[in-house]
Amino acid sequence: MSMASSLRKLASCVILDLDGTLLNTDGIVSEVLKLYLVKYGKQWDGREAHKTVGKSPLEASAVIVEDYGLPLSINEFVSEITPMFIDQWHNIKALPGWKESFSVIIGGDEVTAGKPSPEIFFEAAKRLNIDPPKCLVIEDSIPGVTAGKAAGMEVVAVPSLPKQSHLYTSADEVINSLLDLRPEKWGLPPFEDCKALSQFLPNYSKADSIAPIEPWLLHDFDDDFYGEDLRLAIVGYIRPEANFPSLETLIEKIHEDRRIAETALELPLYSKYREDPYLKSSLNQI
Repeated sequence: MSMASSLRKLASCVILDLDGTLLNTDGIVSEVLKLYLVKYGKQWDGREAHKTVGKSPLEASAVIVEDYGLPLSINEFVSEITPMFIDQWHNIKALPGWKESFSVIIGGDEVTAGKPSPEIFFEAAKRLNIDPPKCLVIEDSIPGVTAGKAAGMEVVAVPSLPKQSHLYTSADEVINSLLDLRPEKWGLPPFEDCKALSQFLPNYSKADSIAPIEPWLLHDFDDDFYGEDLRLAIVGYIRPEANFPSLETLIEKIHEDRRIAETALELPLYSKYREDPYLKSSLNQI
């Protein structure tokens, strides 16, 4: 298939959502709510998460207060839980100079209406001086997708909630992970490799929660190590998922994965672990 025939639509810029797309803030929200709701004898199980994703803080707070029957006002809820979120935000570390990677940065407090209103996307296009139909939006929430389409933009959805892809029918494309994003489909320069995207998004990859991880312990232990403290140097690579017609082909692929991981230990980035004194001494004691 030629590049021309595989193009969906030419885009002149990319507008990226932050919460839940570039940063795994949804996980932080769940952890904070788990701790907070115990105070009122409630338990956060994540079933209401779809009602809060993509909402403004006040809108999401209203959902929690109502659905859990909390004996306080929305403003009181916000006042109590905000310090807990602030503590968690401090754990998110951005790369130095990250702001220079973006031509325009717009916060939700800079517009009068939150998503699903398209206002924030219109404002982004205005500041970029690009017509909305030439913008490609990357979003994780249904309100965000709705807002992008209402702005007349192309939208790629990266659902923040597992197994919810069927709800994103209005998106132009639905992908499981940002690692599946192919800019060339939209007339944009392709990533040189997955490393480019992982360096750009050091704090978050939805592949962590959606794509399967198949571990290999490369050290051959002579005895059982149950109850032992282990220090692991994790080396991995990303490959497309595959279907295996037989057990033999699955085993063959597993051994291939091991060989690739072992070879990676020869790379400068990982070779230092071969000489790690802690690992050597630990292995000798087992």
